[in-house]
Amino acid sequence: MNDTKQSAEDLAILEQLNLDYNQADQASDAKRFSELLAEDFIVQTPGVTRNREEFLEYIAKPRPFKDLALRDFKIRILSDVALIHGRATYTMLSDGVEQEALYTDTYQKREGTWVCVAACAIAPGA
Repeated sequence: MNDTKQSAEDLAILEQLNLDYNQADQASDAKRFSELLAEDFIVQTPGVTRNREEFLEYIAKPRPFKDLALRDFKIRILSDVALIHGRATYTMLSDGVEQEALYTDTYQKREGTWVCVAACAIAPGA
């Protein structure tokens, strides 16, 4: 398989994974996250670092926001690692204020499958 075809396929897969990640976040879908995340996954949000199990426990709780929407994102493939840099908006349930989050998710292709190995979000109220 040539590099161009592989890159196009990988880009399509990573774009769908990015959409799935954000949909699972809004839906508190720990089951879907368990399929997306590597066993050694780590996430950082303001003031908190969580491992995979801690994150799955956290994400299973109802989210404090609604209307999570991707506004833009960029996927960069660097060999067997991919970075997804993005911006999303959401509305806080407590006060109805719309907020913005910036994120970087890191994926690695392991045994032919892209898995999320790390995530970092700058997200007030998340």
